[in-house]
Amino acid sequence: MQVMNAANEFLRFCKIERQLSQNTLEAYESDLTDLSHSLPKDMSISQISLEDLKQYLQQMVERRRLSPATVRRRLACLRAFYRYISALAQIADPFLEWRPLVPRRKRLPRALSRTETSSLLSPHPIPERTGSVTFLTAIRVMISTGIRVSELCSIQVDDVSPDGSAIRIRGKGSRDRIVYVADQDLKNRLQKHAVDRRRSDTTCHALFLNRLELRLRPQSIRSRLRKYAGEVGITRRVTPHMLRHTAATLLIETGVDIRFVQRLLGHSSIATTEIYTHVSDEALRMRLEQAKILQMLSTP
Repeated sequence: MQVMNAANEFLRFCKIERQLSQNTLEAYESDLTDLSHSLPKDMSISQISLEDLKQYLQQMVERRRLSPATVRRRLACLRAFYRYISALAQIADPFLEWRPLVPRRKRLPRALSRTETSSLLSPHPIPERTGSVTFLTAIRVMISTGIRVSELCSIQVDDVSPDGSAIRIRGKGSRDRIVYVADQDLKNRLQKHAVDRRRSDTTCHALFLNRLELRLRPQSIRSRLRKYAGEVGITRRVTPHMLRHTAATLLIETGVDIRFVQRLLGHSSIATTEIYTHVSDEALRMRLEQAKILQMLSTP
């Protein structure tokens, strides 16, 4: 079986039986295509040796200098791929004996400051080219609940409670959860928007639509958010995932229990959520600098 034929079988399995998200499927396809390009043309899956995989790892790290996060993701994809294909085609799984270790770089999540967040949420004239009232409602939902941009785009009209206070989210790994909206103004916006969507003639059931009355796509949110951030005076590049980080950081800094933040964000492990405690530590450092305690002690 050729490498890409085996990859296509694996991708079908992930889509139908594992029901993985479209983002994960696209990432797997990209990773397996990258492996295929590193191998001789028309090489079959059974011909790939452990040495070939080790050379592929060395190529990614030393010649191409890919980030540790990218290398780790590709190795995780290959492990899942070989688990499936070894059972399907009776091919030995090299990862049973080879466990490559790639250092995990601990990066603090990039969150918006309170000033930047206020700039996004404050009323502004919205140029037609960069957004709409619907777009701003979507931005408010992400900052309020910390949902992923893919989760935002997957919300159906009927996922919103009648009073706009709760939203059913279809999360990663087919894990559904409920997020709650505490802000009364946002509740009212969601309630009105959901009512308007139910009364519309469009056949699409998504909560947020684009100008063509089709489901809003993550890439559209990314580009519009980047433009809108510039319109309101934010100089650095703003991404939807920064809104998720911002929501988590603000909750931790205001004393919300980390287990509640874990549930809100849909993390399967609390270890993933704990990174936001480091952000809170950074906020503490800044507050201490602002207090200038040593200067006060040295004052006669």
